[in-house]
Amino acid sequence: MKTGPLSGFPEWLPEQRIVEQALLDTLRRQFELFGFAPIETRAVEPLEVLTQKGATDKEIYVLSRLHADEGEGDKGLGLHFDLTVPFARYVAQHRGKLAFPFKRYQIQKVWRGERPQKGRYREFYQADIDVIGQETLSIQHDADMVRVLHSVMGALPVGAVTIHINNRKVLEGIYRALGVEDVVPVLRTVDKLDKIGPEKVREELAELGLAPGAIDTVLAAGEIRGADEGVVEAIRALGVSHPILDEGLDELGFVLRACADLPAGSVVADLHIARGLDYYTGTVYEGLLDDEPGLGAVCSGGRYDNLAAMGGKAKLPGVGVSIGISRLLGQAFAQDSLVASRQTPTCVLVALDNDERRAAAQVAASALRARGIACEVFDRPQKYGKQIKYADSKGIPFVWFCGDAGAADTVKDIRSGEQVEATADTWQPPAEDLHPRVLRR
Repeated sequence: MKTGPLSGFPEWLPEQRIVEQALLDTLRRQFELFGFAPIETRAVEPLEVLTQKGATDKEIYVLSRLHADEGEGDKGLGLHFDLTVPFARYVAQHRGKLAFPFKRYQIQKVWRGERPQKGRYREFYQADIDVIGQETLSIQHDADMVRVLHSVMGALPVGAVTIHINNRKVLEGIYRALGVEDVVPVLRTVDKLDKIGPEKVREELAELGLAPGAIDTVLAAGEIRGADEGVVEAIRALGVSHPILDEGLDELGFVLRACADLPAGSVVADLHIARGLDYYTGTVYEGLLDDEPGLGAVCSGGRYDNLAAMGGKAKLPGVGVSIGISRLLGQAFAQDSLVASRQTPTCVLVALDNDERRAAAQVAASALRARGIACEVFDRPQKYGKQIKYADSKGIPFVWFCGDAGAADTVKDIRSGEQVEATADTWQPPAEDLHPRVLRR
């Protein structure tokens, strides 16, 4: 039996999983502060749902039962590759039971059959938030999403993150003004500017049939960046005009004005941000680590006006973002920049010097647990030195010693060596030792 790792399917050590869970808990708290409610969707969806809005077949893992008889099995089902498409199906299915605008957060694993590389996995956690409306959804939610992202990413111990925003209508308006009829391939190509550079993008645009002058304008637009409404004027200075462009500039300007109170430089309008998925129709977002921009977007998303309808008559427009937890953690673990203060939730190890003392040890452990102090009783009698060494190897800060008949119990901080009398009904560790902490270095 092979026991080695599978490419693209990360498995974390216990101390790394502690870090992951701490980040997930932080995300839950932050999302709820902004009024988002939790949901969970099934892991599988019909392939017709997964592929209807621009997904590529090669990214989808198709379900198949090993011993299914002919005509049986799960034909036509695949694992979800993101959480937005399943959420759209969920809203369409449960719309009669939901209050709109509906704000949800969802933290689940997703699966993509793409080539593993730095920051990209085949199985990974995503943390999504979305707001869905009925028929219409105020542009204010587009601006609010920037504010949520700024707060959430700032609460994670990953360093500063700059939120880059754009509007697909701005790009579509520019391209249509230049005579481009099929704008999706152009959007996808421009979205690769950071990955392949302007010259390669120029070549691909030429292959799509754009004239040299049009390519110059497309690339000039892609270079426009700014933190205020001066970006809007820079876009108008390109000398192109289209009603869709005007609509996009109004929306982009609104979002920039609504976020003007956030710290300078934390939000930037960036016209090369297009997002590759077809369902985005307006504002789009990408968050980049200031210290690791080459890692790519660690959070992204945008406005979609038609996705959630799922073939229904009524429109269910939405806006949402996704945070790539596994991408953040993979980078942090590779650099050893995020570590847990210990390898276990255990705060106290109750020592055991003989089997006759086991009952007393269990009583002490139960009293500690009843007050929320994680502890474990050593499994067999051994010399105290070996038990302390075990606690030290896992980062457990305290060792508890049950007193002889009539004598008080004592607890030892094995880091400082300080040992004091204590009772399991009242003793309390320092707040910073009660749970493992995530340390950034």
